[in-house]
Amino acid sequence: MANPLDTDAGSELFNSYEAEFKLVQADLTQKLDQIPELGGEPRKAAINQAERALEEADELLGQMRLEKQNIPSASRTKVNQRFRNYETDTDRARRKLRSLADDRAALFGTRYTDDPSSGAGDAQLEQRQQLLAGTERLDRSTQRLRASQALANETEAIGAHTLGELHQQRARIQHVNDTFLESETYVDRSVKTLRGMARRMATNRVITIAIITILVLLIIAVVWAKFR
Repeated sequence: MANPLDTDAGSELFNSYEAEFKLVQADLTQKLDQIPELGGEPRKAAINQAERALEEADELLGQMRLEKQNIPSASRTKVNQRFRNYETDTDRARRKLRSLADDRAALFGTRYTDDPSSGAGDAQLEQRQQLLAGTERLDRSTQRLRASQALANETEAIGAHTLGELHQQRARIQHVNDTFLESETYVDRSVKTLRGMARRMATNRVITIAIITILVLLIIAVVWAKFR
């Protein structure tokens, strides 16, 4: 699974729904391609399965419609184009399924009749199919819930790892700051030392000049005393 941090914020759930939609769409297309080759009860069962897949596709489109609003505007243009294509494909599949379902002769074959008394077996079959449809829908919802939970756990783990790295970076920054403060203290001490040395050098220079002046005066005095 891709790292959620490598994608735009808000796109993880959309990508998850999109991947699941593609699987449902492929399953729906396969069922629609099989229906024309069937007749009677197998055809009816295939139509019911296609209807359930279509309902699931509509549900995923609804989830994608909500999640794409959380995607940044810079990335939303391509997402909107893909979403419109998905809606167009789903509408096309809905029309095809409606056309196949309206072909009652192919659906019921020679068993089709307008006599209501002959519908008892079909009613029981429909009840069983509805029960199976409910079970299948529940299983798919459970799978989606597990996928969402897995994504949430992975996101939480990545968040915890990121927090750990941020804590380490904070510790390093604090250490650098402490080192900088310590270095600043050393610089202050060095400046004070240099200033002290400068003062001593100035004092030494004054003393040296004074000594030289005294020596010159002494020499002058000695010379003057000698030739007086």
